[in-house]
Amino acid sequence: MESIDEHVVRRLTEWSSEAPTGPSGGTDDADDTGVDRTVLLDYWEAQVQARHLDLALRWLQAQKEGFYTIGSSGHESNAAVALALRPSDPALLHYRSGGFYAARAGQVPGATPISDVLHSAAASRRDPISGGRHKVFGHRALNIIPQTSTIASHLPRAMGLAFNVGRGAGSVYPDDAVVVCSFGDASLNHSTAAGALNAAGYSAHQGLPLPLLLVCEDNGIGISTRSPHGWVRRVLSSLPGIDYVQADGTDPADLLAVAADAARRVRAERRPVVLHLGTVRFMGHAGSDAELAYRGRSEILADYARDPILATAAALARRGILSPAESLAGYEHARKLVMDEARHLVGAVERLASPDAVTAPLTARRPAAVTAAAARAGADRAPAFGGKLPEERGPLTLAQSINAALHDALLTHPGAQVFGEDVARKGGVYGVTRGLRKAFGAGRVFDTLLDEQSILGLALGGALAGALPIPEIQYLAYLHNAEDQLRGEAASLRFFSAGQYQNGMVVRIAGLAYQKGFGGHFHNDNSVAVLRDIPGLAFAVASHPATAPDLLRQCLALAETEGRVCVLLEPIALYHTRDLHTEGDGRWLAPYAAPSDWAEAPFGAVRTVRDGADLAVVTFGNGVPMSLRVAGVLAGEGAETRVVDLQWLAPLPAAALLAALAGVDRVLVVDETRAGGGVSEAVVAALVDAGFAGRIARVNSVDSYVPLGPAADQVLLGEADILAAARTLLA
Repeated sequence: MESIDEHVVRRLTEWSSEAPTGPSGGTDDADDTGVDRTVLLDYWEAQVQARHLDLALRWLQAQKEGFYTIGSSGHESNAAVALALRPSDPALLHYRSGGFYAARAGQVPGATPISDVLHSAAASRRDPISGGRHKVFGHRALNIIPQTSTIASHLPRAMGLAFNVGRGAGSVYPDDAVVVCSFGDASLNHSTAAGALNAAGYSAHQGLPLPLLLVCEDNGIGISTRSPHGWVRRVLSSLPGIDYVQADGTDPADLLAVAADAARRVRAERRPVVLHLGTVRFMGHAGSDAELAYRGRSEILADYARDPILATAAALARRGILSPAESLAGYEHARKLVMDEARHLVGAVERLASPDAVTAPLTARRPAAVTAAAARAGADRAPAFGGKLPEERGPLTLAQSINAALHDALLTHPGAQVFGEDVARKGGVYGVTRGLRKAFGAGRVFDTLLDEQSILGLALGGALAGALPIPEIQYLAYLHNAEDQLRGEAASLRFFSAGQYQNGMVVRIAGLAYQKGFGGHFHNDNSVAVLRDIPGLAFAVASHPATAPDLLRQCLALAETEGRVCVLLEPIALYHTRDLHTEGDGRWLAPYAAPSDWAEAPFGAVRTVRDGADLAVVTFGNGVPMSLRVAGVLAGEGAETRVVDLQWLAPLPAAALLAALAGVDRVLVVDETRAGGGVSEAVVAALVDAGFAGRIARVNSVDSYVPLGPAADQVLLGEADILAAARTLLA
């Protein structure tokens, strides 16, 4: 079967022998007169460059030097979108965006798009965006933010970035910038896309500025599954709050005009537009795709008539800009330029050669900024606290101490934003964000729609725009439907950009179990495994009002200084706890530290909350007060117990923990999460790996969801369980 490359050469050769004004076939009724000559030539050059790069990637794979063959062939018309925008407009691109990348690079002097794409596919350290970690379209100087999304998971970030452009969160992008985000027709069906499009329309419906140009590249098929006829148009044209326009890649003049008008409207009106771009897919989904297994030969060949490159060549001929022979010469010249560079790569690619080199962007260490934040607090903090400083209010609960720390965070970090479900007007379900909106205004403290993917998307985009996002996930159980926004988008950005892009944020999550009177699984979730398995993510758990503000400030410092994605888990059951042993003892209250008393603490420090040499209990969260009460019982039996609060669950502070256990030869890990996939598995493994010579035991909650009411006591770790395990270890 004739390949698409052979077909292009044959058709241009045939057209060369026809009338000099252009081919007899194609869109004879097209009106190309309104297209600027230079724009049409730039469009053509970007398209043919992208096509030959696809061919070169497959050649490199055959030479065992290339590792990525998902191409842009048939989608080269997306170059028109780049030409409608400015190089300063941030772009989050579909993986078939070779045309866009080439056109954007053509707008920036000194850009080297051919080299960029070849080195990226070869996993070369000279790849300018990922440094050899992954094939992505991205470049800092081109304002193309690297995405590896295949399921539209970048759409929430794009929505969040558009929401934050021009909001005063920073000066990363011009105030009149347009955010462009492209995706495929199959990805339109993913829940992530549906949520992001809904959030964009929800914002526009309220009149909020959202300069977002969405581009759905519709080739009618997702790998082998066809999009039902008319479905994509029906979905896109009915999105509330989002204007719909349509163009086809086989009509260059119309597409260039529609794309330019769409970009102009978004820039001028600051509201979202979706461009439904008709495309075609050539050479299968990727190099390994046996397309003939699910598409007939005649169907594949029929698509050749919709080749955007031939459509542009026809337009150039009609305008008298390039004859078919000149277009063929230009096509072959592009082949030579690309293949010359590809051949130079063979046997000469330098790749990442050690684990440390691969993970370097995930392990950046810069000086913390807690004391620097204290210096920014200023002398007159009282108005933000309603006239009375928290350090003057006496001992505070966990909820009150976090509330005070959030006030100070907004005072000391001008770009900080607090947002989530019910955090503004209501002040949070548990009152933790009470008073923030009144003190700092709706621009910095605001309620969101009830969609965790969109909440995290706002954070992802806000961080790129220069903000310091502090999103709240109302309950731990609600995180799980959105966790890929942390795993696949937030924490991976530094990795896939070799540290050139970062999205530091502090995600606050209310969670864990032991609530009284308001329970069940969704409000007592004790599963944290996903948060411990994300490379580069820092995960802390608060337990006491004396230390929770420090943890929040350390997370803010990590987010600000090294772009770290941080999660602070706040135990709901401890929010309003006041006492430890007996009613009225006030042992779970603590005074709030004034900024002059804030101190830097090493990232990953553990906290010894009670000393003893007979037994050490390692725990966190709700386990801290439970273990302290058990330690009191054991003291009455003559055993002195050391209680160590881990504070950080990822990365696990193994070295600090081992130091804290010095002099003790019995360790009990008290873990309120589940026995399978819980924290204690990692703690025990870390101690064994470090050569701990003593006895180790662990005690956990049951591998079960948390039921409603008293039945919860049957599955949750209790003090009786801890005491029994401790006695066994001491025996």
